[in-house]
Order: sequence, then C-alpha cells, then structure tokens
Amino acid sequence: MKKKAIAVIDMQKDFVTGVLGSKEAGEALPRIEALLHSNALSEDPAEVFFTMDTHGPDYRQTQEGRKLPIPHCLRGSDGWKLCEPLERYAALAPVFEKNTFGSVRLAQALAEFEEVLLTGVCTDICVISNAMLIRAFSPETRIRVRSGLCAGSTPERHRTALLAMAACQVEIED
Repeated sequence: MKKKAIAVIDMQKDFVTGVLGSKEAGEALPRIEALLHSNALSEDPAEVFFTMDTHGPDYRQTQEGRKLPIPHCLRGSDGWKLCEPLERYAALAPVFEKNTFGSVRLAQALAEFEEVLLTGVCTDICVISNAMLIRAFSPETRIRVRSGLCAGSTPERHRTALLAMAACQVEIED
C-alpha cells in the first residue's frame, strides 16, 4: 500500500476567479500552491491527484444545470482550466475529469493509499462528495481535510461541511 496522497479538488478558474469564484477560494489558492511546492521539495513526497469539474454545452439540460443554472467549467473554456499556479503540478499528476460532484475514478485510485489529504473547492459540494467516496472505497484510509486549504460555496456551508465530514471520521485540521 502506498503511503500518502494529496487530492486537489476542482481548483479551476470558474470556482476561484470566475462565475462561481469567491474571496475564500482565492485565499485558499496560494496556500494550496505552497503545500504542493513544499511537497515537491520533500524527500518523501505525497503523490498528487487533481479533479476537474467538466461540463458540456448541454449543461443547462442536466439535473445540476437545472438546479444551478450558471454555466461553469465548460470543457475547453478559460474557466474550465486549472488556476495557473497549479498547472505545473497537474502536468505531472493524474487529472480526473468529472461531470458530477464526486469522482469514482479518484476514489478508486486513492484506495491504494494509507492517508489522503483533500484540498480544494467547494467544501460543501465536491470536497465532501469525494471524501465520502474515498471513505466508501477505502474505509481504513486516513482522510484529512485542512480547512484553510478548502473553500465552500459560502463560509457557513464550508463550516457545515467540515462538521459533516468530521462526523464521518474525516480528520479536520486548521
């Protein structure tokens, strides 16, 4: 079994500086970059994985699009791209595109790890969905979320998601 992994969830322009961006996501970005930089310099680096929310031109006809009628992360658009400071790390890592909140492929890949640190956006939607999928695929894996390396759709929803994950034995760190 491999030791440690870092999963960067949906740190794409539309969620940070674009149509669904927030101040909190913008504040998390340099922290995530710093984590990846220090990890790359480590003598025993964690393996890094990325997810990308990915939608097509039919987004508004999907269930998500009917409930959140704000087109975002449309494949090939500028908003779909990962934020620039993270692109160089993603070039060396597996990147899982997903058209829904959680990635089964990510959860399957992370089942090989003893410990996973989740970062990214949105804490209350995609981060929590991926945490629960990882828990389902790998009940013995230590799952951690560092609150400052994530941002929710609102600060209140961020806090609520952290509490929900803690109730499911995800370790929440400051």
